[in-house]
Amino acid sequence: MTPEKLQSIAFKWFETFNNKELEKLLSLYDDDAAHFSPKLKIHKPETNGFVTGKQALREWWQDAFDRLPSLNYKVTSLTANGDRVFMEYIRTVDNEEEMLVAEVLDIREDKIVASRVYHG
Repeated sequence: MTPEKLQSIAFKWFETFNNKELEKLLSLYDDDAAHFSPKLKIHKPETNGFVTGKQALREWWQDAFDRLPSLNYKVTSLTANGDRVFMEYIRTVDNEEEMLVAEVLDIREDKIVASRVYHG
């Protein structure tokens, strides 16, 4: 996949996430996609930070959108090659300090198959 195509998927991801368009966000993912996040590990310790499948992603993000209505990500850098996009962004939430975040999206056949979040 071209770097431009990978970046277009990443930009669509940011757009749908920031607009809280959950079903459009989920449409970017493979049905069996895996996701890791340190925040998931904190808020749902039984997962050890990992969820798999669209239903688990739906539940996680709906919970985040409900708890944090002002949650927003500001892109600072995208690097795309092969079958992945490395994204850097700033996480903002009202009444919280900004947080630097890095996330890797593994993409195959135009769908995100795995994502991993790292806090800086």
